[in-house]
Amino acid sequence: MPVIRVLPFIAVLMLAFGVVQPAHADPVPPPDPVAELIREHVEPTLNGPGAGVDKALATFYAQAQFAPAWTRPADVDQLLAALRGVAADGLNPDDYAVDALSRGRALLTDPHATALQRAQFDLLATDACLAALTHLYRGKVDPASLDTHWNFDARQPVAGRGVQSVRDALAQGRIGELFAQARPQNALYARLRDALARWRQIAAHGDWEPIASGPTLEPDALDPRVPALRLRLQRIGYDVGVAADAAERYDPALQQALRQFQREQYLSDDGRVGANTWAALNVAPAARIDQLRVNLERARWLLHQLHGNFVMVDIAGYGVTYYKDAKPVWRARVQVGKPYRSTPVFKSQITYLTLNPTWTVPPTILKNDILPKVRKNPGYLAANRIRVLDSQGRELSPGSVNWANPRGIVLRQDAGPGNSLGRLVIRFPNDYAVYLHDTPHQELFANPQRATSSGCIRVERPRELAELLLDDPVRWNRAAIDSAIDTGKTQTVTLRQPVTLLLAYWTVDLREGGRIGFRPDVYRRDGPLLAALDRTRTSSWLAPGGAPVGAPGHE
Repeated sequence: MPVIRVLPFIAVLMLAFGVVQPAHADPVPPPDPVAELIREHVEPTLNGPGAGVDKALATFYAQAQFAPAWTRPADVDQLLAALRGVAADGLNPDDYAVDALSRGRALLTDPHATALQRAQFDLLATDACLAALTHLYRGKVDPASLDTHWNFDARQPVAGRGVQSVRDALAQGRIGELFAQARPQNALYARLRDALARWRQIAAHGDWEPIASGPTLEPDALDPRVPALRLRLQRIGYDVGVAADAAERYDPALQQALRQFQREQYLSDDGRVGANTWAALNVAPAARIDQLRVNLERARWLLHQLHGNFVMVDIAGYGVTYYKDAKPVWRARVQVGKPYRSTPVFKSQITYLTLNPTWTVPPTILKNDILPKVRKNPGYLAANRIRVLDSQGRELSPGSVNWANPRGIVLRQDAGPGNSLGRLVIRFPNDYAVYLHDTPHQELFANPQRATSSGCIRVERPRELAELLLDDPVRWNRAAIDSAIDTGKTQTVTLRQPVTLLLAYWTVDLREGGRIGFRPDVYRRDGPLLAALDRTRTSSWLAPGGAPVGAPGHE
């Protein structure tokens, strides 16, 4: 008869109640030494304070029990291609340890590679991946480090995704797609990337020699600089017509191309080539490439803000646009602050309008502008309908004020056509006493460069914008707005719904036909941003000399 094996009584009870596994259960595998080393490296960050790429890296590994992520050469190849590809976004692949990762890739197939070498390579690859994705998604440079008043919201990842999206992309072998998705999904960003590629092609043919400026080149003149002018415009993409290479006449076709160039550089498009036009023509391709890189970074900061209904003031472009459902439906020219009284960059909500506003003179304008005029001409205040008030709002006689050292006074200009704010003000909360407003200085809108105000934004055709903002065709159509202004009475009108206002600073201009216009950097903001963008990023997982920490010689 068969032999029956009898389990000890205690063992039977333990099995019955699920206390132990059967004797034939698989043994627990030994811990992966690479995973253990990764755990050792990231757990202090995981359990401590902090944020940014290091914290994301620790979370990334904790989600998978610290298992190495970059074990397949094909995934590393995709990562390397994606990291090199960020050059097309104006970023520097060297910030993401591309050379060290390329050398370290051999560790994946090297039977003699140590657990420490593989762990450190894995950490370096993940760090590079997360950093590059973050920079594509929301920018490399923290804008608040350049502007302490910056108040735009940073772009946030989709809730619940974050580093999990990298795990998913690795599992599916689509790291390259993940990088493509991280870029701003906006046609404006794609056009900036295309422009950067075109200017790099221009630069690939070599730098150009400056064209001598000299006397102003007049239409139809004969001048030895004309062949160089024709070649320069042709090289950057303008149709200059057909002429002999040595032709020195400044012919109509070349004049037409030059006028187009002038418009796109915010110069007077008179066809005359003077000092400013020569200077714009002589800007080196490398400088234009840097200008595009700077604005691609601004795009990563801001393009996610462009949704719904909003007003965008383009400070360096001297324009304002009203967007409805994220599509431009109205545009106008603006005048912005002088360089020493620059219009600030910020985000707010337009909440109400003032019709026939009075103007209370700000302290800076009182000190620097008004007082010198009053001291020189005692009749200045009366001629401009400006009243003198004490701190309690009581009107004073100008003759009772010691204008050499006035104290405790406020100047207020009466409402009316000559008011410095015009007949309409568009208001929004901010710390700068800045607003959008009408202006009696309509003639200045004809100038191509319009940094002429004391910080506020003077708007061309503001009543059209007011009608769009009020969005009430029955009560506040254009006729009703005109009628209310014609009464001369100061009146506040509240919007039914606040409208987002974005004041932004762009020094490039996307033009029809795929060309880019370059604007003067009137507030000199490109330089500091370029310096920050070019500042080298070094991974904490990269040893001196460019090898992954833990590689031979760095263990």
